[in-house]
Amino acid sequence: MKTITTTEALADFCSECATHPYVTVDTEFLRERTYYSKLCLVQVAMPGEGNGSAALIDPLADDIDLAPLYGLFNDETVVKVFHAARQDLEIFAIEAGVIPKPFFDTQVAAMVCGFGEQAGYETLVRKIARAQVDKSSRFTDWSRRPLSDKQKAYAIGDVTHLRVVYEHLAAELKAKGREGWVQEELAVLMDPETYIIRPEDAGKRLKTRTNSPRFLAVAYALAQFRESYAQDRNIPRPRVFKDDALLELAANKPKDLNDLGRSRLLRDGRKGLIAEGILRAVKAGMELPEKDLPKPPKPREKAQGNEALGDLLRVLLKAKSGAEGVASKLIATAADLERIASEEAPDVHALKGWRYEVFGRDALRLKRGEIALSASAEGVKTIEL
Repeated sequence: MKTITTTEALADFCSECATHPYVTVDTEFLRERTYYSKLCLVQVAMPGEGNGSAALIDPLADDIDLAPLYGLFNDETVVKVFHAARQDLEIFAIEAGVIPKPFFDTQVAAMVCGFGEQAGYETLVRKIARAQVDKSSRFTDWSRRPLSDKQKAYAIGDVTHLRVVYEHLAAELKAKGREGWVQEELAVLMDPETYIIRPEDAGKRLKTRTNSPRFLAVAYALAQFRESYAQDRNIPRPRVFKDDALLELAANKPKDLNDLGRSRLLRDGRKGLIAEGILRAVKAGMELPEKDLPKPPKPREKAQGNEALGDLLRVLLKAKSGAEGVASKLIATAADLERIASEEAPDVHALKGWRYEVFGRDALRLKRGEIALSASAEGVKTIEL
């Protein structure tokens, strides 16, 4: 099993990879103790059989620069194949500002090809490659050296079996004329904006039971401070303070260190820069002008009769997804169906691109009363009215 620990060896390997139409890629990383993922290993395999055309690339080695790998990622003549690529791509986007192009995600392709919702790698390997994956090393510490033979065998298996999975799914997509469907799905992953986390947006991810504008202003200011602090020091958000402590602070609105010390949920009362940041954030939220206060989300009004229409849309979705052999949640989510049923002009993914062709057009026709649904032993069919 080849392990690459020098830039020269990596350059030679990537040069050989560039002569093939595709390579399979995976990573091992740690994120428990940091804000950003720590890249610990990169696995790459070329087309072929066995482990001879695959390598483990050690980014923690002293004598290695990953520039040749990033050069391969930018080579548009070679498809980079991942499974469930988002976290892998986030690492490369943040570490080097590089997003592999073109790339292929076997999890997305599997959903389009009828393997269910978010098909796991083990499932695809078992069904397509007729092999078993030993996942016992999944949660080991990948930053420790040397890696054990068991860790190496586990890691290399994530890219060698992936070759068979990719070739099968790519052929099936081509036969069904659905290659464009997958590319639509991958557009978000190809966008660098997907991997940028802006502290000013941190408050939008909070789940609160209180929609008081002033409470939200303080909570959002605290979330922004926490995000900036965690990013600057590369530590997990909960190491600064947890969500429940944040919401307690937003409710109690401490004005000084004495108030802060009364917090039930804030670890050790927090001192120094964190305490100063908390008090500044609370003050900023309290002093925000009324006109700039966050507006609580308005509850969506349900149109009369939309519950029955929603039920019909669910039946239609199940029929369409079954007929096309595509995971139903990939076509439309429950929220999409609710909005189609209740809104005059819903702006949802289910009414765009290939989803519109497969489901959206008939969903709108059903809503307008232009078609009806008929059930029989053969399944559900649409009837023109």
